[in-house]
Amino acid sequence: MNRIHRRSVGMVIAVLFLSVLPAVAEDRVPPKVRELMESAKYKQAHWGLLAVDLKTGETRYELNSEKLFAPASTTKCFSVACALDAFGADHHFETPIVRRGEINDKGELTGDLILIASGDLTLGGRTTESGEIAFTDGDHTYASGGTESQLTPQDPLAGLNDLAQQIAKAGIKRVRGDVLIDDRLFEKAEGTGSGPGRLTPIYVNDNLIDFTITATKAGEPAEVKWRPESKSLRIETHVDTVAKDGKTDTSVRDHGGGRISVHGHIAEGHKPVLRVLEAPDANSFARTLLIEALNRNGVVVDAPAAADHPHDKLPPRDETLKLPSVAKHISPPFSENARLILKVSHNQHASTLPLLVAAKHGERTLSQGLRRQHAFLKRVGVDVDTISFGGGAGGARSDFVTPAAAVQLLRHMATRPDFESYRRALPRLGVDGTLAKSVGAESPAKDKVTAKTGTLYWENLMNANSLLTSKALAGYMTTSKGDTLAFALFVNNAPLRNGLTTTAVGKDLGRICELLFEQP
Repeated sequence: MNRIHRRSVGMVIAVLFLSVLPAVAEDRVPPKVRELMESAKYKQAHWGLLAVDLKTGETRYELNSEKLFAPASTTKCFSVACALDAFGADHHFETPIVRRGEINDKGELTGDLILIASGDLTLGGRTTESGEIAFTDGDHTYASGGTESQLTPQDPLAGLNDLAQQIAKAGIKRVRGDVLIDDRLFEKAEGTGSGPGRLTPIYVNDNLIDFTITATKAGEPAEVKWRPESKSLRIETHVDTVAKDGKTDTSVRDHGGGRISVHGHIAEGHKPVLRVLEAPDANSFARTLLIEALNRNGVVVDAPAAADHPHDKLPPRDETLKLPSVAKHISPPFSENARLILKVSHNQHASTLPLLVAAKHGERTLSQGLRRQHAFLKRVGVDVDTISFGGGAGGARSDFVTPAAAVQLLRHMATRPDFESYRRALPRLGVDGTLAKSVGAESPAKDKVTAKTGTLYWENLMNANSLLTSKALAGYMTTSKGDTLAFALFVNNAPLRNGLTTTAVGKDLGRICELLFEQP
C-alpha cells in the first residue's frame, strides 16, 4: 500500500509541476498580447518572443525563446552585422578601370579598357548629393510582385558616367580594342529571396531594367518608359488603357537578343505601375552601358556595344590587377549600403554580403562567407549551435534562428562603436522602410521601434491560398517609460485565409509593439 501511495503522490506532484509550466511561460507575455497570439486566425501558428532590457539585462517578455523559427528577412540583421564587422561602417568600395595597352599622341588606346568589379552594390546609381544612398519604402527590386514599388530619382547610370568622364579627362579619345568587365572577385551564386536572383560583383541598377507604365485615356495606348535607356534594347509595348473600373494587369517578357515586350492593361486613373526585368547577363549588360557612357563623353570604342561580353579576352586576374588605372569610382560608406539593405529588405544585396565577406579574406564562395559569419557570431556571443543559415537574405530553406540568438546579436551590436550606424539602418515603426505602414499615424509607438521585418510565404497549391511560413520583427524599442529593449518576435506557419494577409499579420506585429511599448 505504502509503495502505491508514494507513487500516486509522485504522479500528483509531477502533474502539478507540469501544469505550472505554461502559466510561468504565459506570465512572460502580457495578457493582451497573449490574447492576440491565441486568436482563432493564429490557431495553427507558432509564436516566439524575447525582449531584454539593454541596460539591466532583465528579461521582460519571453515565449518559446529557445525554439527555432524561420526568420525570413530578419536574417539580414545577422548578415549586415557580420559585414559591418568585416568592412567597417566607413568602408568605401573602389571600382577602377584599368587599361591594357598604350595611349598614343592622338589619344588612341591600342588595347582594352577593363572595369574591375569590386562588389559595389549600387555603383553610384542611388547616390544623393549629400553622399547618402537613396531608397523608397517599396524598392524596385520587388516591382514584379505588387504595385507599391517606386524608383529613386537618381540616374542609375551615374557611376558609369562618372567613370566615362574620368577616362575622357585622362586624354583617351578612342579605344581600338574592347571594353571588358572583370567579374572574378567571387564565384557566382543565386540569391535566397524574391527579386533579382543572380549574385555578381557587378551591379548596374541592380542589373534590372525598370518599366514605368502610366495610364492615359480609356481606349488609348498607355505610356511606357524604361531605364536605363540603351540603344541595344528593342522595346515593344502593347499596353492598353481601359476603363476606370477595368482590370490592371501588366507583364514584361524577354525574347532574347535585346528584344523585350511589355503587355497588358492599366485602368484609367490608376497610379503608374512599375515592372522590372533582370538582365540575362550582368557582364554584357554593364559592358554595353559602359561603352554607351563612353560614347556620350566623346570616347569612341571600336568594339560594338550590343554584343555578348567576350570573357575569353580577359587577361589572368593577377595581371589585370597590376595594370595602370585610368579611372576609379568610389562608393558611399558601407553604412549606407547597410541602411539600404535593412530599410527596404534588399534581398539581392543581402545575399551578396557573405560573398563580399569571403572576398575580403581572399576566399570566393558563399559557404566560405557563411563560415566567416559563423566565426563572427560565435566570437560575439551568439549561440551558433542553435541556429542555421543557408544564405544572407532569409529565403533559404535552412534558415532558422531562435529569439534568444537574435537578441544575443542585438545586445552585442548595442555595445559596438558602430551601433548608431546599425540602428540607423533599421526601419522605423510608422515612419519608413518596411515598417512605414505597420501602425497608424497616431500610434503611441510610432518611431519608438527600429527593427528589421521579415516575410516569407509559399503557395498552398492544394488549397488555392498561401501559407505564411514566417512573419518576423527584430530590433530595438524605447518603451513609454524610456527603457530600451532588444527584442525578437516571430510567428510561423499561419495559413493565409479568411481575410488574413501578410499585411494584416504585419499590422498585428505592429499592434504587439504598441502593447509592449505601453506596458507599465
